[in-house]
Formats: sequence, structure tokens, C-alpha cells
Amino acid sequence: MTDEQLKKLKKQLVEQVESLEERVEHTEEFETTELSNYDNHPADNATDLYDQERGLAMTQFKEEELADAKAALAAIEDGSYGTCSVCGKEIPFERLEALPTALTCIDHADQHPDLESRPSEEDVLQASTAQPVKKEDDGIRDYQDSFEDVEDFGSSDTPQDQPSEDSQDFFKDDK
Repeated sequence: MTDEQLKKLKKQLVEQVESLEERVEHTEEFETTELSNYDNHPADNATDLYDQERGLAMTQFKEEELADAKAALAAIEDGSYGTCSVCGKEIPFERLEALPTALTCIDHADQHPDLESRPSEEDVLQASTAQPVKKEDDGIRDYQDSFEDVEDFGSSDTPQDQPSEDSQDFFKDDK
């Protein structure tokens, strides 16, 4: 790799670091948009959660990208940039031009993500069936009478929800 090519790549990396540092610095704190979740529809809560998770993932990606760019700049400073950190062969300029943060040749690049790792949420979340509501009933319940179980808590069977034969019944005169 020529000195001119190295200067070009170093300039790219410095610009990338500056841009990423600015983007990471201006990342918002991800908090819920509601003061209370009491009256929210579950879908609204799910949307908020999705937005938070997406934002956190993007922040994590930016931070990893920044660390890679800084590592590449450190390799330029110590003279090891452009040489594979695994086998010691020279990394083709075309690869470095396409991916200036590359510290390995294409043969040693991590091309397969770890499919065995699971999201950290799975360590604390459990399926709703893992802790049944009623423990005295170890058998299978048919749930045929489920409505009767919850009917005491209210229903939407109010007079306004009942069909009327005459729509004019709603407009009674109080004379």
C-alpha cells in the first residue's frame, strides 16, 4: 500500500470517527413517552418498547462502529494497518477501500454471526404459562366457563350497546 493510499484511508477513518462521535453524543435517552401506562392500549406500549429497543440497538451499533474505527486508527499509528491481525498477510487495498476498519483479510473475517447467542431479555422473561395463575388445578382446564369467571368484573352489555328495533328510540321527547 502506498503512502498516498494510506493517507486517503486515514483521512476517511478520521472523518468517520468524528461523525460517529457526534452522532453518539447526540443520541437521545430512551424513555417512555407516557407518564402512566394505566390507560394505554397494549399496542401503544409495544410501539414504545419497539422504539426504545430500536434506538438502543442503533446506539450500540454506532458505538461498535466507533470502536472499530478507533482500532483501525491505532493500527495506522503502530504500523500494523493493512496487515491481517490473524495470519500476517497483506490486506488488499480494495478491501480496505471498501471497509477501512478491516483489520483482517477476507479469509479471517468473521462472516458468520454467532447463531447460538440469544437476546439478553430471554434470561429474565418467561412464558406466561411458566407460572400459572391457579396452582390448585394441575389438570388441563377446558376454559369453557371462562366468561362466567370474569363476568363479575364487568362487561360491555350496557343499554347503549343493545340493538334497538327503532333507531328513533334514542331520541325520546321528555315532554
